[in-house]
Amino acid sequence: MTRCDAVRLAPDPTRVITKPFLPGEEVFPDGSSRIEVVLQRILAMPEAQVTTTLEAALEEFAGRHRDLEAALETSVALLVGRLEHPEGLSPARRLLIGAYFTHEYSIEAAALGNPSMVLAPDQSGLRDGESRFIMSLRAVGEGHISSIEFRSGVIDVDHEIVLDEPSRHAVTGRRTEATYDKGFFASKLGDLDAFNDIVHQVLGALGPQFTMPDLEAAILALDAQGVERTIAFETTRILHWLASSNYRLSFADSTELSERVIFPRGPTESHGMEDARLVRFVHDDGRVVYYATYTAFDGYKILPQLLETTDFLSFRVATLSGECAQNKGIALFPRKLDGQFMALGRHDNVNNFLMTSSDVRVWSETEKIQEPERPWELMQLGNCGSPIETEAGWLVITHGVGPFRRYTLGALLLDLDDPCRVIGHLKEPLLEPATHEREGYVPNVVYSCGSIIHGDHLVLPYGFADMGASIATVKMEDLLNRLTA
Repeated sequence: MTRCDAVRLAPDPTRVITKPFLPGEEVFPDGSSRIEVVLQRILAMPEAQVTTTLEAALEEFAGRHRDLEAALETSVALLVGRLEHPEGLSPARRLLIGAYFTHEYSIEAAALGNPSMVLAPDQSGLRDGESRFIMSLRAVGEGHISSIEFRSGVIDVDHEIVLDEPSRHAVTGRRTEATYDKGFFASKLGDLDAFNDIVHQVLGALGPQFTMPDLEAAILALDAQGVERTIAFETTRILHWLASSNYRLSFADSTELSERVIFPRGPTESHGMEDARLVRFVHDDGRVVYYATYTAFDGYKILPQLLETTDFLSFRVATLSGECAQNKGIALFPRKLDGQFMALGRHDNVNNFLMTSSDVRVWSETEKIQEPERPWELMQLGNCGSPIETEAGWLVITHGVGPFRRYTLGALLLDLDDPCRVIGHLKEPLLEPATHEREGYVPNVVYSCGSIIHGDHLVLPYGFADMGASIATVKMEDLLNRLTA
């Protein structure tokens, strides 16, 4: 492969988002909490001091954010219930309260890697032979919390790649609650071994489609049915946990793609959203939807989830269900085969599997297609993104783990009509860590979450050492010859 050394993405600690900061609920001797004490201090400040303090804070921080005052209002909204007369606050004092209860978070201070690439929805305004792409990246900040970022760029006729300059701002979007499907919700509760009589009572009070307020009302109705709250506590906690893990996220039209950060918003992903595998999916009716499977991590366990968008402005976030949706690295095929969704997975954490389903969110049927075989992949295998359709077969970029947990990339070729059948397997790695890519947060690793074909070349974005990212290319004819030799 040819490395595009001019394309180099490194973590930038100046890319920050705002987050509400609510101190721990320490209780002081007089019975007050830390939040209440700080609020009282702000309320006691003379108005002139409020004005000068706010002006100084805005002068220092406003240039780092697209709309800082709106972010401060978000923090204030969380505290209104603790104020006796919030309507009597001056605009300046209100914003100052927000400033004291807001902090910055550097989304990619530790790492920026594990990219995935798809053709962008808008291909207008390009010269012949050019393609515009969107790249997702795993950004890692303080506490190893991962979020999903985006970049864009153009590949020209000579396979030269130019990344668009990212915005200096970053925003996290607006979350709204989803509408839930009762059948799917019940199925996921079954996966979690959480279906019991209390769940049966709650779901029995709901229609085929329901919202979070509907769920809350059904849970409150347990009291009238004589169910003690101490008995129902754990079950209702799981119901809230699952519902909160499915939501919608939207960004303003005025934001640039590189500003939009999908930051953990649900309990299943509180410690990270890892390794999004983007795919441009074409439905049978020609409708194009961009899906991205990713791994949610709550600090204790992982859960595969699904992003769905058509415009990279509005996203639906949903939990995947089924006995096969239990591990990292699910990658969807870019279209249905024989009326079925298909995906690659590694639910045993070692081998590559082919999964089939009639529902993109429920995965129960599977067949093993590859076991570790080559020396550089004997520890475990996995995919590096969605299969790519070629005339010779489905091209699958893989990763393998060898001695010293060294990650390298390989490739498979699957039969077009019967993708359970492997018809090609590289004898040697396709991409290995270069000397200048070995050192980082996790040494000796190259990893990718999805690539595209441009003209007669494969364009493969990859992360290195869990620190940065780059792009490599290879001529498709050469790669296919190696796979079928």
